[in-house]
This record gives sequence, C-alpha cells and structure tokens, in this order.
Amino acid sequence: MSDGRTPGSFGWNELVTPDPAAARKFFGGLLDWSFDEMPMPDGGSYVVAKAGGQMVGGMFKLAGPQFDGVPGVPPHWMGYITVADVDAAAKKVPTLGGKVQVPPTDIPNVGRFCMIIDPTGAYVSLMQWAPRSG
Repeated sequence: MSDGRTPGSFGWNELVTPDPAAARKFFGGLLDWSFDEMPMPDGGSYVVAKAGGQMVGGMFKLAGPQFDGVPGVPPHWMGYITVADVDAAAKKVPTLGGKVQVPPTDIPNVGRFCMIIDPTGAYVSLMQWAPRSG
C-alpha cells in the first residue's frame, strides 16, 4: 500500500464544509475518528482527522477569498494526487484538454499544490510534498 507520497497515488483528502463541527460529530461517530485543530494565519482553524492515531484527512470551513467568484460551491471532499513536480504537471494539464483552476501555490511546511479540472469537468488537486524532515 502506498503512503500517499508515491507519484500518482492519492496522498490526502480534505472536506470543505460550511459546518466543520457537524462534520466532526458525524465522521467521529461513524468512523471513530479523532480530531486535532491547527490555527491558521487567517484566524480560522484547520481540522486534521485521525484514524487509529494516523492522519487520514483534513477539513475546513467553506468560506474565504478562495471561494469568491465561485458561487454555489457545495460542501465537498477534495482529493490530492501526489506528483513529483507540480509546476511541470500544471503545464501539462492544458495540453491534455484540462484546465488549471488554481495555479501552483506553496503551502508552508507542507508542499506545493494546484487545483485542476479534467476534460470531463471533474476537479482534483495535485500535490508536491515538501521533503520530510528528520
């Protein structure tokens, strides 16, 4: 089984919801997940979900400038597919009929990602993980 760091594998999943507290209650009760909160620079928080002590995904509130100009975004899970070079992958997307929705962007201490739309209209993110320390 991949650890999510192998290029081509899904390395992270993220829930974007208007009600993270309700999502925590639901998934905690359904899957016995535990949660850790991480404060964010914008004053909000990012919630990390854990199963058996292992991080399995995250969630954050469906609000903020990243959703401005995109009316009607429903609550959704976003998958992140690992790539070796997110900038190179983003350049390749339009040549294959897709569109880069969010250009390659750094996430401090995590890596670099972009969000793309495939030719069928499905959204997914690509992630180049920062090297692990230690």
